[in-house]
Amino acid sequence: MFLTEMDSEIFISPIGAEQIRNANAMPSQISSFFKRHIPATFVHHMATYKVYVIELSKRVFTENAKFRATNPQFNGVLECLYVGMTSKDPAERFKQHKTGYLSKRGYNLSSRLVFKYGTFLRPGLYAHLNEKPMNRQEALKMEEKLAWELRRKGYAVWYN
Repeated sequence: MFLTEMDSEIFISPIGAEQIRNANAMPSQISSFFKRHIPATFVHHMATYKVYVIELSKRVFTENAKFRATNPQFNGVLECLYVGMTSKDPAERFKQHKTGYLSKRGYNLSSRLVFKYGTFLRPGLYAHLNEKPMNRQEALKMEEKLAWELRRKGYAVWYN
């Protein structure tokens, strides 16, 4: 039995279905069968994501022209923030940003802004949004929505 992805829907092909239909198959055997045959892309789609907010030093506004241009509404009263999303714990992701974490393939997964200007997480601004599990698409939309809401409140915000 193989799982295939077509148009964001998962289809189970009948190949190997006899192994599952077998009356002697124990639940643990069925479970181990799926663990061996579920492709990694399917597991990726099952991951839950979270949004997070990191406070940045206000130096980012004076030193980074792109950040300044993206936030013309900023008056200097509130903080500068970075909004992101992750399948990891937000604290672990913050640590990755600050240490310049590299992927297995050698890609830098940390934001340059957070690496240089990140100070700490702001769970008060995002914890209520992570109560319900989100898939990747929902988290991307929530990241953008949160960034715009914070900008409307007067924060200077960067998100990808």
